[in-house]
Amino acid sequence: MSKEVYTTDEVFGVGRDLPLNYVSRDMVDTKFVESLGNQKHIVIYGSSKQGKTSLRKKWLTDEDYVVISCQNRWSLAEMHAAVLKECGFEVRQSTEKTVSGIHKITVGLDAKGKIPFFAESKVKGEYDYQHSDHDKEVFAPLQLDPSDPNDIIRALNEAKFSKFVVLEDFHYLPDETQRDFSFSLKTFHEQSKLSFIIVGVWREENRLIGFNGDLTDRLLSVDVDTWKADSLREVIDAGATLLNVTFDETFVEQLLSRSFDSVHIVQEGCRRACHADDVLRTAEKEGTIVGATADVIEIVGQVVAEQAGRYQGFLMGFADGFQETDLEMPRWIIYALLCSPIDELESGVRLRRISKIIKSKHPRGAQLNNGNITQILKTAASLQNKKGTRPLVIDYDAANTSLNVVDKGFLILLSSQNIPELLEDLNLPDPVNAE
Repeated sequence: MSKEVYTTDEVFGVGRDLPLNYVSRDMVDTKFVESLGNQKHIVIYGSSKQGKTSLRKKWLTDEDYVVISCQNRWSLAEMHAAVLKECGFEVRQSTEKTVSGIHKITVGLDAKGKIPFFAESKVKGEYDYQHSDHDKEVFAPLQLDPSDPNDIIRALNEAKFSKFVVLEDFHYLPDETQRDFSFSLKTFHEQSKLSFIIVGVWREENRLIGFNGDLTDRLLSVDVDTWKADSLREVIDAGATLLNVTFDETFVEQLLSRSFDSVHIVQEGCRRACHADDVLRTAEKEGTIVGATADVIEIVGQVVAEQAGRYQGFLMGFADGFQETDLEMPRWIIYALLCSPIDELESGVRLRRISKIIKSKHPRGAQLNNGNITQILKTAASLQNKKGTRPLVIDYDAANTSLNVVDKGFLILLSSQNIPELLEDLNLPDPVNAE
């Protein structure tokens, strides 16, 4: 029996802290830990709610890193400025501009900053200095080009900053900013000892290398979306031990078979089963069985139903596209998505398959240009960002020309939906003979 008493929500619920029933996986945790000592940038990627943040919290302490939550409107300059702020700098816009026309920034350490070299500075916290003709040190604010990674490195080196920089929600950044930052990463690797940990929702292992081939051997990727039945069962067993209960074997098997390998669905399913059996905290006596009378289909359905409005919003918003066009390609991408079998969606739908489905029903038919389809697929993340879809539901893997569902709950929802009715609501043709 567990010596400590925990609430069910502490064990199986979603929280800000590391899950109490965290399970290490060799292909994930071992690779991540080994990557930390290689002085390379690290990309943690996978579907939403699959343990990306938990992996970082498991193996790094709060003192090891700073975290920046990426925003969907940031330019490269704004992203660099956000890094400086999280690293302890005060950042102000300067009246001067760079050659490219953007405003420079004036930076200095905030009240918590410590730079012993410049203790004599008259302007406390501003740390750059200039040499006069008489070699007298005259301290002045440091002005940087926020789009130049060399300037950012200079500031961080002066401050002796040595922590990891974690970029959460990297997938929300505009495509151009993601691409621009991939070039900054090469500079950070070559000109400093700084390492970034980039966290993103996608299924493409070498996305950043695709943006900048020079990142090869300078970046390591860790895929957290590798949950198997054995690992998920370990999660259940670890939680059961903490609560001093045993989950009914039939319940466990049904939950694993309907979870689509989603650790979030498994955790939430166990939490609801415990509540249904009045297990709200660690049981005092052994022998308590949980889930013997549970309806797994209903429990999983309840979990997914809470997100049904968001999924419906995704379908409608994506189908509407950025603006009205003659081809209405975003709407037809949704058509191909809804006409694809669940198992195919789970593994990724290839471009060739998407093109075949769309051309079978689109007014242009076989004359439709594949370039029009690819163009929308490549902007799938940007379109969802614009429509406020968070977290992302789909993502396009350009390297493997594959459309991936990166939200397991959406797959579960589709498996129980009347697809013809969904298509009718979107003013799309019947899926019969769509191939």
